[in-house]
Amino acid sequence: MSESITSHVTKGKRPIRMLFLIFVAGMLAGAGAWLLVERVVHSPQAAGSRETTSQEKAEPTAADVVNLELTAQRNIALTLERAQTRAVQQMIQVTGSVGPNESRLAHIRPLARGRIERVYVRLGDRVVAGQPLVDYDNIELGDLIGQYRGALAALEKASADAEVAKRALDRARNLVELGAVARAEYDRRDAEHKTTLASISSQRAEIARIEEKFHRFGLTDSQIQKLNLGVNAKSEPSASDTTLRARFAGIVTKYNAVEGEVVEPTDELFNITDLSAVWVQADVYEKDIASIRVGQEARIVTDSYPGQIFIGKITYVSDFLDPKTRTARVRCEVANRDGRLKLDMFATIQLPMPSTRQTLMIPSGAVQRIEDRPIAFVKIGETQFQRRDVKLGAASDEWVEVSEGIKAGELVVTRGSFFMKSKLLRERIGGEE
Repeated sequence: MSESITSHVTKGKRPIRMLFLIFVAGMLAGAGAWLLVERVVHSPQAAGSRETTSQEKAEPTAADVVNLELTAQRNIALTLERAQTRAVQQMIQVTGSVGPNESRLAHIRPLARGRIERVYVRLGDRVVAGQPLVDYDNIELGDLIGQYRGALAALEKASADAEVAKRALDRARNLVELGAVARAEYDRRDAEHKTTLASISSQRAEIARIEEKFHRFGLTDSQIQKLNLGVNAKSEPSASDTTLRARFAGIVTKYNAVEGEVVEPTDELFNITDLSAVWVQADVYEKDIASIRVGQEARIVTDSYPGQIFIGKITYVSDFLDPKTRTARVRCEVANRDGRLKLDMFATIQLPMPSTRQTLMIPSGAVQRIEDRPIAFVKIGETQFQRRDVKLGAASDEWVEVSEGIKAGELVVTRGSFFMKSKLLRERIGGEE
């Protein structure tokens, strides 16, 4: 009885045990599959595929590579130079702006109240020394011409009176010698003669004073002589016209003149700026002031002319600091005969220091610009050249520092770099089409 019960219980547990074993087997199979997935995902082959993708992204794209056959390289006399570490002089670099040389800036104003009759120039015109700028009817000059003619007439009358008085004095002297008149009559006529002479001197002084005013108004001696010869106002209707002229060669940088407008001596009609020499001014930090002195040579570089250096001289260092920025104003005078430096252009002043430093450099001729960014072309194959964006620094002896984009020893294109740039842009345009 007991054995049958035991056997029955044992037989009842077999289905349960079987179900449990099947469950465990399923779990193990699932775990194995998960481990297999994990092993595949993290396998070296998968990692290698990701690395390959990353490397492909780092490789130059076709759009950045210029292909140039050896024959074409010889035809353009292609020249290569290795990027190399060179000693460059330490520099204090400050950013400033180009301004006019204030000592060569003329503020043109009328000499007296008047009405503008004709304007000869416009804003931006180039003028030479002595060139007419504007004619205007000088009201004060017209009044002065009237005074001058009145003084000439008064002088003429005083001269006539003096001649009459001289003849009367001579007659009185003869009569006194003959005893025909008293000595007192002679003295009276002598006093009259002296009075007329004094009147002549007074009128001549008045004429000289007026002629001096004429010179200040710009009249020449020949023009004054015409008035002196008795030419009247009717025959010289433009005698009161005044012409303002350029004091030196330059450019009209301010313009405020309209024909028919009445102007005053305080009105600024034109500014004439001589841009053959300009000022580049910047603010230097307090810690660098000790290294700067008047007369020191300075180098000027601009984004508009990469690789080009303009040589100037420090002409002014401020005697006081800006209390907010703790900087001192520094002025550099730079020759600008070809007019490349424009007013209000940003520029960097480089002030050489006694010490030097080692840095990676490439020839300045290797630098080109695309979309206002500096680039260079690096040889990556016998006929392949890659365009590289570069970050430039200080320039020295036709070499320029490059801090990004090129490694030491790489060959960069110097002569022929502009041809490379043109070819790259043409290929881009062709690809877009």
